[in-house]
Amino acid sequence: MHDEEPVFTLAVPKGRVFPEARDLLTRAGLPAADLLSEEGRLVWRAGAVRYLLMRPRDVVSCVREGVADVGLAGKDVLLEDSGGVCELLDLGIGACRLSVCGPAGPDRCWPALLAERGHTLRVATRYPRVARDFFGRRGYSPRVIELSGAVELAPQVGLADVIVDLVATGRTLRENGLVEYEVIGPITTRLVVNTVSFRWKAAAVRALCDQLVRACAPGRPVAAMRGGGGDHHGGDGMAGRQ
Repeated sequence: MHDEEPVFTLAVPKGRVFPEARDLLTRAGLPAADLLSEEGRLVWRAGAVRYLLMRPRDVVSCVREGVADVGLAGKDVLLEDSGGVCELLDLGIGACRLSVCGPAGPDRCWPALLAERGHTLRVATRYPRVARDFFGRRGYSPRVIELSGAVELAPQVGLADVIVDLVATGRTLRENGLVEYEVIGPITTRLVVNTVSFRWKAAAVRALCDQLVRACAPGRPVAAMRGGGGDHHGGDGMAGRQ
């Protein structure tokens, strides 16, 4: 039983990045080592922190709506929808990349394919905004087909010519006869905060940031201090680190 209210609520992603997230929080001095020690438990209270374990794509929504004060969110999710949250730190964990990928083969020349079929290209992805922005900057407006999973299947069944998706080791691509055509950008996990909590729980958020900075590898993290989906830099009592 915990009679006192938690200092803050932290949304933590399940899945591939979870072990790194748990280890980072533990190194930062947060009581996170026992997270998920009880199978199926999604809400966890440890000391003054309440943890919410959830799908990575749900972290930003929970922070934006105030269910969590802070959260660990992938940059891929933030590129699609970062409204209503402030991005504070690049934690350097969960590193991978967003890439354009397609079928392997000697006749598959990506620059030639893009030049020939740029406007009629069919692109399957879980990241429609990223895909449209990427191709739009090159002057193309391909048909973007939004999928929620099994994106690698799309070129095999004729649904799409290429995909835009996360790549870590490339094993899944190889298993499905695909290769990377072009890297769109690197992806890591970021610390995000609810805009209201950023003001009213500034001391707790600042303390968490300081703990995470000390726990991260040398050269990490980079403070973004981005809020509300724009590229402006905020300064509500939190000093940015570059």
